[in-house]
Amino acid sequence: MHEKERHRIILSAVQERPVATILELCSMTGASEATIRRDVSALDEDKKLRRVRGGVEALHPNQFPSLAGRPFAINEAINITQKQAIARRAVELCDDGEPIIINGGTTTFQMVHPLATRRCQVFTNSFPIAEHLLKNSKNTVLMSGGVIYREQNIVLSPFDNDVTRNFYARRMFMGAQGVGPLGVMEADPLIIQAEQKLIGQADELVLLVDSGKFESRSSLVLCPLNGIDVLITDDGISDRAAAMVESADIKLIVVPAGAAKEEAAS
Repeated sequence: MHEKERHRIILSAVQERPVATILELCSMTGASEATIRRDVSALDEDKKLRRVRGGVEALHPNQFPSLAGRPFAINEAINITQKQAIARRAVELCDDGEPIIINGGTTTFQMVHPLATRRCQVFTNSFPIAEHLLKNSKNTVLMSGGVIYREQNIVLSPFDNDVTRNFYARRMFMGAQGVGPLGVMEADPLIIQAEQKLIGQADELVLLVDSGKFESRSSLVLCPLNGIDVLITDDGISDRAAAMVESADIKLIVVPAGAAKEEAAS
């Protein structure tokens, strides 16, 4: 990741919370602690943020609610070719008329393009997914209610009696912050709470993650690996990660990363 891109992520992160720690910034950027400390020093000297003990804070903090993790606008462009190929394969699992859940995220968002030719019943907590499907497809779209989180473009409800409990889905499609031996990981407890409610409403859970997510880690586990039915990823997955997935009795679908480019060109 280039320096300018790291700086964008750091500046975005410090607008989301009172203090962003060095370790959090390392996780968001994939950079070493030494590199992040140099970035922080440079941004502090340029008076773009304030360096504090163990991390950084914004000069003018955002007063709106936010979640841990990189914002949607930044994540969207990362590994875009892999995400498009994974999403296209995911939509191949769907039949017309089928009720499905698509959780908010930048990989799941790429499902909207191949879904333009389908007529499914789509439940989502993602503004970008709902808006695109409403404008460019004949799918039926339902959204959950709750608090709007601008940076991630999703709606999360803290209540148990929301519309989530009334929707049944054949499949739920979701992304993740990371995947490891302990299971599927996310960055924020509110995301964990919302996704666990949705997981219980679907017969089959399909995880969409690019191969880089097997190198990412978080402190919060959403569900164990054996809670996943199907995992779709790109051909950058390591043999070790593939063996981990298959040992958990998950159906592993590996998509060539160039598939999205080839489809676009044809």
